[in-house]
Amino acid sequence: MKLSNSRLFEQGAAIFRKDFLIGLRRRASFAAMAMFALTSLAALSLATRGEILEPKILAALLWVVIFFAASAGISGTFDDEETAGTLSTLKLYAAPQAVLFGKMFFTFASLAALIIFLLPIFLVLFDCGVEEIFLLVTTIFFGAVGISSAGTLTAALTTSATVKGGLFPILLFPVTLPIFLPAIRLTEFAFAGGECGAEFLILMAIYDAILITAASILYDYLD
Repeated sequence: MKLSNSRLFEQGAAIFRKDFLIGLRRRASFAAMAMFALTSLAALSLATRGEILEPKILAALLWVVIFFAASAGISGTFDDEETAGTLSTLKLYAAPQAVLFGKMFFTFASLAALIIFLLPIFLVLFDCGVEEIFLLVTTIFFGAVGISSAGTLTAALTTSATVKGGLFPILLFPVTLPIFLPAIRLTEFAFAGGECGAEFLILMAIYDAILITAASILYDYLD
């Protein structure tokens, strides 16, 4: 029987709240992302030896760090249920759409917290200024939405995989590549200033909508 929108929202919110409370207690997922990000930033900072890099290079470095740091945490989105053997019970309690979007919102919240933690450190270490703060925030928002939606579905697909650590980023990267290319371009404009075509933001927004719709449809067919 098809559930009402209010019931789906209640179930999704309950799943988000469960993951959030577990995340506060364990902090394993966020710690993995934060440690990877800090290690990557430290290594990149030492490698560049304080040199002033071009905005294009800085934008690419930022999104590379965000992608791999996110991969370190998002891959375990369904691990608690799989380890405890409660994933089937969760699917009986809630509709597939509620499970997907509850997990997706939690992933987005975790990724947003990571970026808020990561971005000031990045700007300080690489002596990078921001000319267009609103453009940078908007770009990061659309990028985080895309990574969260694609990452949640990929995590569901690889839940039972024995080589998840290597398989997850391999599957995630081609799906999120259309997000990263305009995101790098927009971030470059945000760092350097100047005119930026709105078509890049529109492209990211459209692709985010496609990812969310595709994830919603495909998750119904996962066992």
